[in-house]
Amino acid sequence: MAVQKLPLAKALNESLRKALETDPKVVVMGLDVGKLGGVFRITDGLQKDFGEDRVVDTPLAESGIVGTAIGLALRGYRPVVEIQFDGFVFPAYDQIVTQLAKMRARSLGTVKMPVVIRIPYGGGIGAVEHHSESPESLFAHVAGLKVVTPANSSDAYWMLQQAIQSDDPVIFFEPKRRYWDKGEVDTEAIPGELHKARVAREGTDLTLAAYGPMVKTCLEAAAAASEEGKSVEVLDLRSISPLDFDTIQASVEKTGRLVVVHEAPVFFGSGAEIAARITERCFYHLEAPVLRVGGYHAPYPPARLEEEYLPGLDRVLDAVDRSLAF
Repeated sequence: MAVQKLPLAKALNESLRKALETDPKVVVMGLDVGKLGGVFRITDGLQKDFGEDRVVDTPLAESGIVGTAIGLALRGYRPVVEIQFDGFVFPAYDQIVTQLAKMRARSLGTVKMPVVIRIPYGGGIGAVEHHSESPESLFAHVAGLKVVTPANSSDAYWMLQQAIQSDDPVIFFEPKRRYWDKGEVDTEAIPGELHKARVAREGTDLTLAAYGPMVKTCLEAAAAASEEGKSVEVLDLRSISPLDFDTIQASVEKTGRLVVVHEAPVFFGSGAEIAARITERCFYHLEAPVLRVGGYHAPYPPARLEEEYLPGLDRVLDAVDRSLAF
């Protein structure tokens, strides 16, 4: 059966299974990805079915994991690396930024780096310190890396397939608070472009642009706004680097207003680049300044306070009202 209703986590599992079946050069590796199946069970059952040489339990050493993946890519493999939690990626940041991102340019394009680094990211699960970060803008700022994030099960399945098939390194951010949200997945569909945004809900008065975990929140905000007679368009950006500015521009030229929403802190976040670029492109179409909604410029708080930190329905609707008031 081609169409199934799957939790986002299961869609990722099925995608990895398909990649392992299709290409013998695909290798999955990371902390506890084998026997345990990953802390979120994304790799559940894969080591049993494909063996310890294809699904590799690694030591607790993120720099070593990514460095090994770079070596495997140089030998023609397509490693898929799991970083167990977002805040654990920083020991590997040096390898990612100084080696993985630069290798293709350093070799004038002769060396390919088909490495996928999967990172569960964001808050909303009541975790402890270093388990709820949103570091996507740090990687989007680095030339040579592609940075993508799905918001639903279908994109989780297909975007991971496309990331694994890419000859460039891809940082694949997985919205962990949405792992258990179910959605339809057509495993025989022809996927759209990896770096193309999609219109998740059409509207005429204002555009909400989001990605990953905040797409669902923005759809809820658009539904709430419609009860007050406001027509809000919601864009699922899907790709953070490169960004599909053309789709954002087309939407803003229609609505005249833009609010960008992400969990990461607003200060120097990806929303700042979107706001600057759309202001340049759409200056004469804008009826209000581009507004941003996101986390605060502060360390991620203890779990009991994270609902105050994370942008929720009320903060998104407040920005909608402020924009429409201009």
